[in-house]
Amino acid sequence: MPLHLYNTLSRRLEAFTPLHPERVTIYACGVTVYDYCHLGHARSYVAWDVLRRYLTFLGYTVHYVQNFTDIDDKILRRAHENGETMVTVSDRYIAAYHEDMAALNILPASAYPRATEVIPEIIDLIQGLLDRGYAYVAGGDVYYAVTQFPNYGKLSGRQLEQLMAGASGRIEEEEQRKRHPLDFALWKAAKPEEMGVYDPWEAPWGKGRPGWHIECSAMVRQAFGATVDIHCGGMDLIFPHHENEIAQSEAVTQQPLARFWLHNGFVTVNAEKMSKSLGNFTTIRDLLAQGVEPMALRLLVLQAQYRKPLDFTPEALTAAAKGWQTLAEALRLNQQVPLPPPPQDVKSHPSCQAFCQAMDDDLNTAAALAVIFDLAKTLNREQHRYLHGGGLGRSPAAVSRDWHTLVALAQVLGLEAKEAPKTSPTMGLSDEEIQNLIAARTAARQAKNYAESDRLRDLLLAQGVKLVDQKDGTTHWFRVPAGSTP
Repeated sequence: MPLHLYNTLSRRLEAFTPLHPERVTIYACGVTVYDYCHLGHARSYVAWDVLRRYLTFLGYTVHYVQNFTDIDDKILRRAHENGETMVTVSDRYIAAYHEDMAALNILPASAYPRATEVIPEIIDLIQGLLDRGYAYVAGGDVYYAVTQFPNYGKLSGRQLEQLMAGASGRIEEEEQRKRHPLDFALWKAAKPEEMGVYDPWEAPWGKGRPGWHIECSAMVRQAFGATVDIHCGGMDLIFPHHENEIAQSEAVTQQPLARFWLHNGFVTVNAEKMSKSLGNFTTIRDLLAQGVEPMALRLLVLQAQYRKPLDFTPEALTAAAKGWQTLAEALRLNQQVPLPPPPQDVKSHPSCQAFCQAMDDDLNTAAALAVIFDLAKTLNREQHRYLHGGGLGRSPAAVSRDWHTLVALAQVLGLEAKEAPKTSPTMGLSDEEIQNLIAARTAARQAKNYAESDRLRDLLLAQGVKLVDQKDGTTHWFRVPAGSTP
Protein backbone atom coordinates (compact mmCIF):
# COMPACT_ATOMS: atom_id res chain seq x y z
CA MET A 1 0.00 0.00 0.00
CA PRO A 2 1.13 3.62 -0.36
CA LEU A 3 2.36 5.61 2.62
CA HIS A 4 -0.45 6.31 5.08
CA LEU A 5 -0.11 8.93 7.82
CA TYR A 6 -2.40 9.72 10.73
CA ASN A 7 -3.74 13.22 10.19
CA THR A 8 -4.62 14.91 13.48
CA LEU A 9 -6.99 17.24 11.63
CA SER A 10 -9.14 14.44 10.16
CA ARG A 11 -8.46 12.01 13.03
CA ARG A 12 -7.79 9.11 10.67
CA LEU A 13 -5.14 7.47 8.53
CA GLU A 14 -4.89 9.00 5.07
CA ALA A 15 -2.93 8.02 1.98
CA PHE A 16 -0.18 10.60 1.57
CA THR A 17 0.26 12.48 -1.67
CA PRO A 18 2.11 15.81 -1.85
CA LEU A 19 0.82 18.98 -3.45
CA HIS A 20 3.53 18.75 -6.11
CA PRO A 21 4.65 15.42 -7.59
CA GLU A 22 8.06 14.25 -6.38
CA ARG A 23 8.43 17.12 -3.91
CA VAL A 24 7.36 17.20 -0.24
CA THR A 25 7.37 20.23 2.04
CA ILE A 26 7.58 19.80 5.81
CA TYR A 27 7.49 22.38 8.59
CA ALA A 28 8.42 21.25 12.11
CA CYS A 29 7.99 23.47 15.14
CA GLY A 30 11.43 23.95 16.66
CA VAL A 31 12.71 24.66 20.14
CA THR A 32 12.50 27.79 22.25
CA VAL A 33 16.18 28.39 22.84
CA TYR A 34 16.51 29.17 26.54
CA ASP A 35 17.84 25.78 27.76
CA TYR A 36 19.39 22.49 26.63
CA CYS A 37 17.36 19.93 24.71
CA HIS A 38 15.74 17.09 26.67
CA LEU A 39 14.42 13.61 25.90
CA GLY A 40 11.14 15.02 24.59
CA HIS A 41 13.06 16.96 21.96
CA ALA A 42 15.02 13.84 21.03
CA ARG A 43 11.76 11.93 20.58
CA SER A 44 10.23 14.62 18.37
CA TYR A 45 13.16 15.38 16.10
CA VAL A 46 14.17 11.75 15.63
CA ALA A 47 10.58 11.09 14.51
CA TRP A 48 10.59 13.88 11.92
CA ASP A 49 14.09 12.94 10.80
CA VAL A 50 12.83 9.42 10.06
CA LEU A 51 9.80 10.84 8.23
CA ARG A 52 12.13 12.91 6.08
CA ARG A 53 14.55 10.03 5.46
CA TYR A 54 11.77 7.65 4.48
CA LEU A 55 10.20 10.10 2.05
CA THR A 56 13.64 10.56 0.49
CA PHE A 57 14.02 6.77 0.31
CA LEU A 58 10.70 6.63 -1.55
CA GLY A 59 12.13 8.99 -4.15
CA TYR A 60 10.77 12.37 -3.07
CA THR A 61 12.76 15.57 -2.85
CA VAL A 62 12.08 16.85 0.66
CA HIS A 63 12.27 20.49 1.74
CA TYR A 64 12.30 20.45 5.55
CA VAL A 65 12.14 23.68 7.55
CA GLN A 66 12.42 23.90 11.33
CA ASN A 67 12.31 27.17 13.22
CA PHE A 68 14.02 28.53 16.29
CA THR A 69 11.98 30.64 18.70
CA ASP A 70 14.62 33.16 19.74
CA ILE A 71 12.33 35.82 21.24
CA ASP A 72 10.10 34.69 24.09
CA ASP A 73 9.23 35.40 27.73
CA LYS A 74 11.40 32.48 28.89
CA ILE A 75 14.41 33.68 26.92
CA LEU A 76 14.04 37.23 28.21
CA ARG A 77 13.73 35.95 31.76
CA ARG A 78 16.85 33.79 31.41
CA ALA A 79 18.78 36.71 29.91
CA HIS A 80 17.68 39.00 32.74
CA GLU A 81 18.70 36.42 35.38
CA ASN A 82 22.14 35.94 33.78
CA GLY A 83 22.77 39.60 33.05
CA GLU A 84 22.98 38.79 29.34
CA THR A 85 21.20 39.85 26.19
CA MET A 86 18.53 37.84 24.46
CA VAL A 87 20.85 37.24 21.50
CA THR A 88 23.62 35.82 23.72
CA VAL A 89 21.25 33.34 25.34
CA SER A 90 19.67 32.31 22.02
CA ASP A 91 22.97 31.85 20.21
CA ARG A 92 24.36 29.67 23.01
CA TYR A 93 21.41 27.26 23.03
CA ILE A 94 21.10 27.17 19.25
CA ALA A 95 24.72 26.01 19.07
CA ALA A 96 23.99 23.41 21.76
CA TYR A 97 20.93 22.23 19.82
CA HIS A 98 23.01 21.57 16.71
CA GLU A 99 25.57 19.61 18.76
CA ASP A 100 22.89 17.44 20.36
CA MET A 101 21.09 16.71 17.09
CA ALA A 102 24.34 15.88 15.29
CA ALA A 103 25.18 13.39 18.05
CA LEU A 104 21.84 11.65 17.40
CA ASN A 105 22.53 11.61 13.63
CA ILE A 106 19.61 13.92 12.87
CA LEU A 107 20.03 15.48 9.44
CA PRO A 108 20.27 19.29 9.36
CA ALA A 109 17.10 21.03 8.20
CA SER A 110 16.95 22.65 4.79
CA ALA A 111 16.57 25.94 6.67
CA TYR A 112 16.42 27.13 10.29
CA PRO A 113 14.60 30.46 10.28
CA ARG A 114 14.58 32.43 13.53
CA ALA A 115 11.63 34.44 14.78
CA THR A 116 13.80 37.56 14.89
CA GLU A 117 14.63 37.12 11.19
CA VAL A 118 11.01 37.33 10.02
CA ILE A 119 9.79 40.41 11.90
CA PRO A 120 8.73 42.23 8.68
CA GLU A 121 6.71 39.16 7.61
CA ILE A 122 5.15 38.94 11.08
CA ILE A 123 4.14 42.62 11.03
CA ASP A 124 2.66 42.19 7.54
CA LEU A 125 0.63 39.17 8.67
CA ILE A 126 -0.65 40.95 11.77
CA GLN A 127 -1.67 43.96 9.68
CA GLY A 128 -3.56 41.62 7.37
CA LEU A 129 -5.46 40.21 10.35
CA LEU A 130 -6.26 43.70 11.61
CA ASP A 131 -7.48 44.78 8.16
CA ARG A 132 -9.80 41.76 7.95
CA GLY A 133 -11.24 42.21 11.43
CA TYR A 134 -9.62 39.14 13.00
CA ALA A 135 -7.42 41.15 15.37
CA TYR A 136 -7.56 44.30 17.49
CA VAL A 137 -5.14 46.67 19.24
CA ALA A 138 -5.37 47.08 23.00
CA GLY A 139 -2.89 49.14 25.02
CA GLY A 140 -0.05 48.68 22.53
CA ASP A 141 -0.66 44.92 22.32
CA VAL A 142 -2.41 43.22 19.40
CA TYR A 143 -4.74 40.28 20.04
CA TYR A 144 -6.37 37.70 17.81
CA ALA A 145 -10.17 37.61 18.20
CA VAL A 146 -10.95 33.89 18.30
CA THR A 147 -14.71 34.41 18.00
CA GLN A 148 -14.15 35.86 14.52
CA PHE A 149 -12.77 32.56 13.19
CA PRO A 150 -15.71 30.14 12.81
CA ASN A 151 -13.56 26.99 12.73
CA TYR A 152 -11.51 27.76 15.83
CA GLY A 153 -10.96 24.45 17.63
CA LYS A 154 -11.10 22.20 14.55
CA LEU A 155 -7.63 20.72 15.12
CA SER A 156 -8.10 19.89 18.79
CA GLY A 157 -11.72 18.90 18.21
CA ARG A 158 -13.06 21.16 20.95
CA GLN A 159 -15.50 24.04 20.97
CA LEU A 160 -14.77 27.47 22.46
CA GLU A 161 -16.90 26.64 25.48
CA GLN A 162 -14.84 23.51 26.18
CA LEU A 163 -11.58 25.39 25.70
CA MET A 164 -12.53 28.00 28.27
CA ALA A 165 -11.36 25.59 31.01
CA GLY A 166 -7.79 26.06 29.82
CA ALA A 167 -7.92 29.83 29.69
CA SER A 168 -7.09 30.47 33.36
CA GLY A 169 -3.79 31.51 34.89
CA ARG A 170 -3.14 34.57 32.76
CA ILE A 171 -2.08 37.95 34.06
CA GLU A 172 -5.08 39.93 35.27
CA GLU A 173 -4.00 43.10 33.49
CA GLU A 174 -3.83 41.21 30.20
CA GLU A 175 -7.25 39.66 30.85
CA GLN A 176 -8.76 43.10 31.20
CA ARG A 177 -7.45 44.18 27.82
CA LYS A 178 -8.79 41.13 25.97
CA ARG A 179 -12.30 40.88 24.58
CA HIS A 180 -12.46 37.09 25.10
CA PRO A 181 -10.48 34.92 27.54
CA LEU A 182 -9.09 32.77 24.69
CA ASP A 183 -7.90 35.71 22.59
CA PHE A 184 -4.12 35.47 22.26
CA ALA A 185 -1.31 37.95 21.73
CA LEU A 186 0.01 38.56 18.24
CA TRP A 187 2.20 41.46 19.37
CA LYS A 188 3.39 42.45 22.85
CA ALA A 189 4.20 46.05 23.70
CA ALA A 190 7.71 46.66 25.01
CA LYS A 191 7.98 46.71 28.82
CA PRO A 192 10.40 48.98 30.72
CA GLU A 193 11.97 46.04 32.60
CA GLU A 194 12.89 44.35 29.28
CA MET A 195 14.89 47.28 27.96
CA GLY A 196 18.56 46.41 27.55
CA VAL A 197 17.80 42.70 27.25
CA TYR A 198 16.49 43.19 23.71
CA ASP A 199 15.78 46.07 21.34
CA PRO A 200 12.04 46.29 20.58
CA TRP A 201 10.87 46.51 16.97
CA GLU A 202 8.86 49.33 15.47
CA ALA A 203 5.34 48.45 14.29
CA PRO A 204 2.35 50.56 13.18
CA TRP A 205 0.68 49.91 16.56
CA GLY A 206 3.79 50.57 18.67
CA LYS A 207 7.19 49.22 19.71
CA GLY A 208 7.38 45.65 20.94
CA ARG A 209 7.91 42.04 19.94
CA PRO A 210 5.84 39.22 18.41
CA GLY A 211 3.79 36.73 20.37
CA TRP A 212 4.73 33.07 20.19
CA HIS A 213 2.16 31.69 17.73
CA ILE A 214 2.44 34.26 14.96
CA GLU A 215 6.07 33.46 14.13
CA CYS A 216 5.30 29.98 12.75
CA SER A 217 2.48 31.29 10.55
CA ALA A 218 4.89 33.85 9.12
CA MET A 219 7.66 31.30 8.59
CA VAL A 220 5.44 28.75 6.83
CA ARG A 221 4.16 31.50 4.56
CA GLN A 222 7.68 32.74 3.81
CA ALA A 223 9.10 29.26 3.15
CA PHE A 224 6.22 27.54 1.34
CA GLY A 225 3.44 29.99 0.58
CA ALA A 226 -0.10 29.41 1.86
CA THR A 227 0.05 25.62 2.34
CA VAL A 228 2.66 23.11 3.47
CA ASP A 229 2.31 19.36 2.88
CA ILE A 230 3.11 18.30 6.44
CA HIS A 231 3.16 20.34 9.64
CA CYS A 232 4.49 18.45 12.65
CA GLY A 233 5.29 18.78 16.33
CA GLY A 234 4.61 17.30 19.75
CA MET A 235 1.10 16.50 20.95
CA ASP A 236 1.40 19.32 23.49
CA LEU A 237 1.39 21.78 20.56
CA ILE A 238 -2.03 20.79 19.22
CA PHE A 239 -3.61 23.34 21.53
CA PRO A 240 -3.05 26.19 21.69
CA HIS A 241 -0.07 26.61 19.37
CA HIS A 242 -1.14 24.76 16.24
CA GLU A 243 -4.78 25.69 16.72
CA ASN A 244 -3.72 29.33 16.78
CA GLU A 245 -1.47 28.93 13.76
CA ILE A 246 -4.44 27.68 11.76
CA ALA A 247 -6.61 30.58 12.87
CA GLN A 248 -3.93 33.15 12.01
CA SER A 249 -2.88 31.78 8.63
CA GLU A 250 -6.21 30.63 7.21
CA ALA A 251 -7.97 33.88 8.16
CA VAL A 252 -5.59 35.68 5.77
CA THR A 253 -4.94 33.13 3.01
CA GLN A 254 -8.36 31.41 2.99
CA GLN A 255 -6.44 28.20 2.24
CA PRO A 256 -5.45 25.24 4.45
CA LEU A 257 -2.25 25.92 6.37
CA ALA A 258 -1.23 22.24 6.15
CA ARG A 259 -2.63 19.19 4.40
CA PHE A 260 -1.34 16.80 7.08
CA TRP A 261 -0.87 17.50 10.78
CA LEU A 262 1.43 15.00 12.54
CA HIS A 263 2.03 14.90 16.30
CA ASN A 264 4.37 12.69 18.28
CA GLY A 265 3.54 11.16 21.65
CA PHE A 266 4.86 12.16 25.05
CA VAL A 267 7.93 10.87 26.90
CA THR A 268 7.50 9.62 30.45
CA VAL A 269 10.22 8.66 32.91
CA ASN A 270 9.40 5.54 34.91
CA ALA A 271 5.75 6.08 33.93
CA GLU A 272 5.73 9.67 35.29
CA LYS A 273 5.47 12.82 33.23
CA MET A 274 8.91 14.29 32.62
CA SER A 275 9.27 17.66 34.36
CA LYS A 276 11.85 19.70 36.22
CA SER A 277 9.59 19.89 39.29
CA LEU A 278 9.61 16.08 39.64
CA GLY A 279 13.38 15.93 39.30
CA ASN A 280 13.22 13.48 36.38
CA PHE A 281 14.08 16.02 33.69
CA THR A 282 16.98 14.65 31.62
CA THR A 283 18.84 16.48 28.87
CA ILE A 284 20.34 14.77 25.85
CA ARG A 285 23.84 15.98 26.64
CA ASP A 286 23.64 14.75 30.24
CA LEU A 287 22.84 11.25 28.99
CA LEU A 288 25.64 11.30 26.44
CA ALA A 289 28.07 12.63 29.06
CA GLN A 290 27.18 9.61 31.20
CA GLY A 291 28.42 7.34 28.41
CA VAL A 292 25.12 6.51 26.72
CA GLU A 293 25.78 5.51 23.11
CA PRO A 294 23.94 8.02 20.88
CA MET A 295 22.72 5.28 18.53
CA ALA A 296 21.37 3.31 21.50
CA LEU A 297 19.38 6.37 22.54
CA ARG A 298 18.08 6.79 19.00
CA LEU A 299 17.18 3.10 18.89
CA LEU A 300 15.26 3.46 22.15
CA VAL A 301 13.21 6.27 20.65
CA LEU A 302 12.44 4.23 17.52
CA GLN A 303 11.24 1.20 19.45
CA ALA A 304 7.89 2.95 19.92
CA GLN A 305 5.83 4.15 16.95
CA TYR A 306 6.01 7.95 16.95
CA ARG A 307 2.42 8.54 18.15
CA LYS A 308 2.71 6.08 21.06
CA PRO A 309 3.89 7.07 24.56
CA LEU A 310 7.57 6.40 25.20
CA ASP A 311 8.58 5.43 28.73
CA PHE A 312 12.22 6.08 29.52
CA THR A 313 13.68 3.73 32.13
CA PRO A 314 17.22 2.50 32.90
CA GLU A 315 16.09 -1.00 31.92
CA ALA A 316 14.77 0.20 28.55
CA LEU A 317 18.03 2.05 27.86
CA THR A 318 20.09 -1.02 28.79
CA ALA A 319 18.01 -3.17 26.44
CA ALA A 320 18.42 -0.60 23.66
CA ALA A 321 22.20 -0.61 24.21
CA LYS A 322 22.31 -4.39 23.83
CA GLY A 323 20.13 -4.17 20.75
CA TRP A 324 22.46 -1.61 19.24
CA GLN A 325 25.46 -3.91 19.82
CA THR A 326 23.70 -6.62 17.82
CA LEU A 327 22.84 -4.26 15.00
CA ALA A 328 26.23 -2.53 14.95
CA GLU A 329 27.97 -5.92 14.68
CA ALA A 330 25.95 -6.73 11.58
CA LEU A 331 26.48 -3.25 10.08
CA ARG A 332 30.26 -3.76 10.42
CA LEU A 333 30.24 -7.18 8.76
CA ASN A 334 32.08 -5.80 5.72
CA GLN A 335 35.08 -5.05 7.96
CA GLN A 336 35.44 -8.76 8.72
CA VAL A 337 34.08 -10.59 5.69
CA PRO A 338 35.13 -9.77 2.10
CA LEU A 339 32.02 -8.99 0.08
CA PRO A 340 31.43 -8.62 -3.67
CA PRO A 341 30.16 -5.31 -5.06
CA PRO A 342 26.66 -4.27 -3.98
CA PRO A 343 23.62 -5.21 -6.05
CA GLN A 344 22.12 -2.52 -8.24
CA ASP A 345 18.92 -2.16 -6.21
CA VAL A 346 18.04 -3.36 -2.71
CA LYS A 347 14.35 -2.43 -2.96
CA SER A 348 13.42 -5.81 -4.43
CA HIS A 349 14.81 -7.62 -1.38
CA PRO A 350 12.03 -9.32 0.67
CA SER A 351 13.26 -7.59 3.82
CA CYS A 352 12.99 -4.21 2.14
CA GLN A 353 9.43 -4.94 1.10
CA ALA A 354 8.50 -5.96 4.66
CA PHE A 355 10.25 -2.85 6.01
CA CYS A 356 8.32 -0.56 3.66
CA GLN A 357 5.05 -2.26 4.57
CA ALA A 358 5.71 -1.36 8.22
CA MET A 359 6.78 2.20 7.44
CA ASP A 360 3.82 2.78 5.13
CA ASP A 361 1.59 2.09 8.14
CA ASP A 362 2.05 5.53 9.72
CA LEU A 363 5.83 5.12 10.15
CA ASN A 364 5.62 2.01 12.34
CA THR A 365 9.28 2.00 13.30
CA ALA A 366 8.73 -0.73 15.91
CA ALA A 367 7.67 -3.18 13.18
CA ALA A 368 10.37 -1.87 10.82
CA LEU A 369 13.03 -2.54 13.48
CA ALA A 370 11.82 -6.13 13.80
CA VAL A 371 12.56 -6.61 10.09
CA ILE A 372 15.99 -5.03 10.48
CA PHE A 373 16.93 -7.18 13.48
CA ASP A 374 15.88 -10.38 11.72
CA LEU A 375 18.24 -9.46 8.90
CA ALA A 376 21.00 -8.46 11.34
CA LYS A 377 20.81 -11.75 13.24
CA THR A 378 21.04 -13.72 10.00
CA LEU A 379 24.13 -11.76 8.99
CA ASN A 380 25.73 -12.13 12.42
CA ARG A 381 25.36 -15.92 12.20
CA GLU A 382 27.15 -15.80 8.84
CA GLN A 383 29.85 -13.59 10.30
CA HIS A 384 30.46 -15.85 13.31
CA ARG A 385 30.60 -18.93 11.10
CA TYR A 386 33.10 -17.25 8.79
CA LEU A 387 35.35 -15.97 11.58
CA HIS A 388 35.50 -19.39 13.18
CA GLY A 389 36.80 -20.96 10.00
CA GLY A 390 33.57 -22.44 8.71
CA GLY A 391 33.24 -20.17 5.71
CA LEU A 392 29.97 -18.63 4.63
CA GLY A 393 26.81 -20.71 4.75
CA ARG A 394 25.51 -19.03 1.58
CA SER A 395 27.04 -17.51 -1.51
CA PRO A 396 29.03 -14.28 -1.02
CA ALA A 397 26.61 -12.56 -3.43
CA ALA A 398 23.61 -13.48 -1.25
CA VAL A 399 25.35 -12.29 1.92
CA SER A 400 26.40 -9.08 0.15
CA ARG A 401 22.82 -8.44 -0.93
CA ASP A 402 21.58 -8.94 2.64
CA TRP A 403 24.25 -6.68 4.09
CA HIS A 404 23.73 -3.82 1.65
CA THR A 405 19.98 -4.07 2.25
CA LEU A 406 20.54 -3.90 6.01
CA VAL A 407 22.73 -0.82 5.68
CA ALA A 408 20.22 0.93 3.43
CA LEU A 409 17.26 0.21 5.73
CA ALA A 410 19.16 1.15 8.87
CA GLN A 411 20.08 4.46 7.26
CA VAL A 412 16.39 5.19 6.68
CA LEU A 413 16.04 5.03 10.47
CA GLY A 414 19.27 7.03 10.93
CA LEU A 415 21.10 4.09 12.53
CA GLU A 416 24.70 4.06 11.36
CA ALA A 417 27.72 2.28 12.86
CA LYS A 418 31.09 3.94 12.87
CA GLU A 419 34.06 1.87 11.79
CA ALA A 420 35.69 -0.24 14.47
CA PRO A 421 38.90 1.28 15.93
CA LYS A 422 41.96 0.85 13.75
CA THR A 423 44.31 0.37 16.69
CA SER A 424 44.40 -2.15 19.51
CA PRO A 425 43.15 -0.70 22.82
CA THR A 426 46.18 -2.16 24.65
CA MET A 427 49.17 -2.02 22.28
CA GLY A 428 48.01 0.44 19.68
CA LEU A 429 48.97 -1.96 16.89
CA SER A 430 48.21 -0.55 13.49
CA ASP A 431 46.67 -2.65 10.73
CA GLU A 432 50.07 -2.73 9.02
CA GLU A 433 51.78 -4.06 12.16
CA ILE A 434 49.15 -6.77 12.52
CA GLN A 435 49.56 -7.79 8.88
CA ASN A 436 53.36 -8.00 9.35
CA LEU A 437 52.95 -10.31 12.35
CA ILE A 438 50.51 -12.47 10.39
CA ALA A 439 53.00 -12.66 7.50
CA ALA A 440 55.73 -13.75 9.94
CA ARG A 441 53.41 -16.41 11.37
CA THR A 442 52.54 -17.64 7.85
CA ALA A 443 56.25 -17.94 7.06
CA ALA A 444 56.80 -19.87 10.31
CA ARG A 445 53.98 -22.28 9.44
CA GLN A 446 55.35 -22.84 5.96
CA ALA A 447 58.74 -23.60 7.52
CA LYS A 448 56.95 -26.01 9.90
CA ASN A 449 58.18 -23.93 12.84
CA TYR A 450 54.93 -24.47 14.74
CA ALA A 451 56.26 -23.22 18.05
CA GLU A 452 56.97 -19.80 16.51
CA SER A 453 53.64 -19.87 14.69
CA ASP A 454 51.79 -20.51 17.95
CA ARG A 455 53.79 -17.85 19.76
CA LEU A 456 52.82 -15.18 17.20
CA ARG A 457 49.20 -16.31 17.26
CA ASP A 458 49.10 -16.09 21.08
CA LEU A 459 50.89 -12.74 21.01
CA LEU A 460 48.25 -11.26 18.73
CA LEU A 461 45.44 -12.85 20.73
CA ALA A 462 46.79 -11.32 23.95
CA GLN A 463 46.59 -7.93 22.27
CA GLY A 464 42.97 -8.38 21.23
CA VAL A 465 43.52 -9.70 17.70
CA LYS A 466 42.06 -13.10 16.80
CA LEU A 467 43.22 -15.05 13.75
CA VAL A 468 41.00 -17.31 11.64
CA ASP A 469 42.76 -19.66 9.22
CA GLN A 470 40.73 -20.31 6.08
CA LYS A 471 40.60 -23.51 4.04
CA ASP A 472 42.32 -21.82 1.09
CA GLY A 473 45.39 -21.11 3.24
CA THR A 474 44.71 -17.44 3.85
CA THR A 475 44.33 -15.95 7.33
CA HIS A 476 41.72 -13.41 8.34
CA TRP A 477 41.78 -11.42 11.56
CA PHE A 478 39.44 -9.34 13.68
CA ARG A 479 39.67 -7.42 16.90
CA VAL A 480 38.11 -8.84 20.05
CA PRO A 481 36.17 -6.15 21.96
CA ALA A 482 37.71 -5.19 25.30
CA GLY A 483 36.33 -7.25 28.18
CA SER A 484 35.14 -10.15 25.99
CA THR A 485 36.52 -13.68 25.99
CA PRO A 486 38.77 -14.31 22.96
